[in-house]
Amino acid sequence: MRQRRTVVFILAVLALLSALVTGRALLYNLAYLLGLLIIISFVWAWMNMNSVRFSRTTRTFRTQVGRPLEERFVIRNTSFIPTLWVEVRDYSGLPGHYPSHVVNTLGPKAQYSWRVTTICQERGRYQLGPVRLSTSDPFGLFPMQRQDTQTRNVVVYPMTVDIHRFALPVGILPGGDALRRRTHYITTNASGVRDYVPGDSFSRIHWRSTARRSRLIVKEFELDPLADIWVVPDMSIFGHVSQRTEKQAPGLGDLPGWIRMDDFKLPASTEEYTVTIAASLAQYFLRNNRAVGMLAYGQSNEVVQPDRSERQLNRILETLAVLRAEGQVPLQNMINAEVHLFPRGTTLIVVTPTTREEWATAARQLARRGLRIVTVLVNPESFGSTQSAIGLASLLQANNMVSYQINNGDNLTEALSRGRTQAGYFTFS
Repeated sequence: MRQRRTVVFILAVLALLSALVTGRALLYNLAYLLGLLIIISFVWAWMNMNSVRFSRTTRTFRTQVGRPLEERFVIRNTSFIPTLWVEVRDYSGLPGHYPSHVVNTLGPKAQYSWRVTTICQERGRYQLGPVRLSTSDPFGLFPMQRQDTQTRNVVVYPMTVDIHRFALPVGILPGGDALRRRTHYITTNASGVRDYVPGDSFSRIHWRSTARRSRLIVKEFELDPLADIWVVPDMSIFGHVSQRTEKQAPGLGDLPGWIRMDDFKLPASTEEYTVTIAASLAQYFLRNNRAVGMLAYGQSNEVVQPDRSERQLNRILETLAVLRAEGQVPLQNMINAEVHLFPRGTTLIVVTPTTREEWATAARQLARRGLRIVTVLVNPESFGSTQSAIGLASLLQANNMVSYQINNGDNLTEALSRGRTQAGYFTFS
């Protein structure tokens, strides 16, 4: 386009010089015509660029692997001059997200919109935007660009699967007594009453005391006498393997993305399986009103203290979304360094691809301290490694310790909902 503009400008100058030398009216007219063409083209391109308005609307900034992210884009022409074309080039970092578009023939005071639905393939925190708008005049002499620098972050949570029941060892209470900790959650343990304060739920009102004292009285509750559960995904660099496969964006066809999300399959990576299993276990126990915490050493050390509610689940999922298997501390060393977090009776659910038999020894030592250990072994042999977790699984079973073995391609719902004959001696929670 620059060459075209240069040629037109040179022709205009040559026509003007020739007209001045020869005095011929035709050359004067040609020079005027070319000069007017340059002026009109510049004004047209400038008005097109400055009259175009761009907006994007993202339905949610929190989504999940295997689920859709939907965005709606709108281009508006606010002037009375038609815009022949506008190129919208998006520089978002979300894998498989391609909202770039070319809008043809945008009339005066008209607008054009389109939607982009992308099935999220990788967990993480990604940036949406910036966007570059490009347009030109009808003759293509003055291409112009404008940068829309507004960006937003979207967090893609790891995929979770439904677990129908999960085996836990028989737990004990710290010291054999209930945990005397007040909580704002409604539990089965009412510890007393107090005066009503604004914000208390009406379901907490104790009507007999209210009638007796002639003012609103509410119940106070304590935490249930159940030991905390800690989910411990092994995010150290040791033992993780993956099979490199070419990634293909799943096609949506004519169906909405939320209908086709069941077609998504996890990448053949022990890291992704470890994170997905940890997220699914946290979801399962939190939905069963258990206090769940998480400990993981990846590229950063993450400790999420035990708590209940959907907010705790979102906190764990957001932490797992950006956690990578880049930790330099082996699994048993990590747990020994943070063992002060686990009072007697705590249940640790360790998700690991390790094949080292030292973990069986470490788990036995933790059990002697009064902790309950469940190990979910992600077998690296099924992901292309030469190392197998079968030996470690047999050793854990010989020590009467609950363990699960997960292979590449397994149905995680079925694999994590196994019965007594497959996982050893335990009770269901």
